[in-house]
Amino acid sequence: MSSNDGKSHRQRAFGPLVVVGIGMALAGCLSSGDDERASPSQVVSASITAPSHIGVEKLVGRWGIASFHTEKDRKRTEAQARASCSQPYVITKGPDDGVMMHVADDAKLYELRLKAGPGGRTFLGFEAPAGDPQDREILSATDAMLVMRFVDPDAHRRYGTFIYVRCR
Repeated sequence: MSSNDGKSHRQRAFGPLVVVGIGMALAGCLSSGDDERASPSQVVSASITAPSHIGVEKLVGRWGIASFHTEKDRKRTEAQARASCSQPYVITKGPDDGVMMHVADDAKLYELRLKAGPGGRTFLGFEAPAGDPQDREILSATDAMLVMRFVDPDAHRRYGTFIYVRCR
C-alpha cells in the first residue's frame, strides 16, 4: 500500500474490526432456525481458512530474499536471494497460528495468516477475505523456496515478485 494513498496505519488496523462487524451482522443469517447463532469469530473463521497444501511450518524459518520485476531476471534473483542468507529475514510462528512478517511500507511485524482463495490460489495476510489488497499471493511454495507477490498493484509495481530461499 502506498504511503501516499491517505490511509494511516490506524485506518488499516480497523480492517479486521470491519470484518468482525460484518460477521456480527451476518451471524443472524447463519442461524439454524432454533435461535442458535454463529459467533462473529465462527463467521470470520468460516470465510478465512488455511489451505491444506501449505502449512505455517513451511513459512517459518530463516530466508534469503530478493525480488524481480521481469521473469527473465528470476534465475539471477534466486542467486541473489541465496547470497542474502548472510543477513536472513526471519519468519516466526505467531501467537495465533499465523506467521510474523512485515507488510508493505511498514517496519512493524504483524501476524499474517494463510488463506485459501478462489481457483486454488493461496494468500497470506490479515484476517480479511482472501485476495485483500494488503495480502500477498503465494505463487509457489516448496521446503526450499517461496515465491510471493503483493496483491495491491502499486505495492507489486514498487516491490516486484519476491523470492525467498531457505537459508541452511
